[in-house]
Amino acid sequence: MVAYELDLPSELEAVHPVFHVSMLRKCIGDPSRIKPIENICIAEDLSYAKVPIAILDRQVRKLQTKDVASVKVLRRNNNVEEMTCEAEEEMRKEYP
Repeated sequence: MVAYELDLPSELEAVHPVFHVSMLRKCIGDPSRIKPIENICIAEDLSYAKVPIAILDRQVRKLQTKDVASVKVLRRNNNVEEMTCEAEEEMRKEYP
């Protein structure tokens, strides 16, 4: 088993610094994708809420006998390139 221990900044001391090599990917530097960690509220379990801030597109796809609507959602702390496609019905349930 090959693992690496990362030298993390003190703000991330709650993050376990050892990762298995299969979890690591090559980093292609793109400064526009770096998110300042002070703008992200991290919970004790190291999770954070991806709060939607805008719906940028809506599509309806026909699946056999049913029409399924989906929306492209821009979330706080994400770039436009990181939009997610969500079921419109689920978004309406979660955010009435």
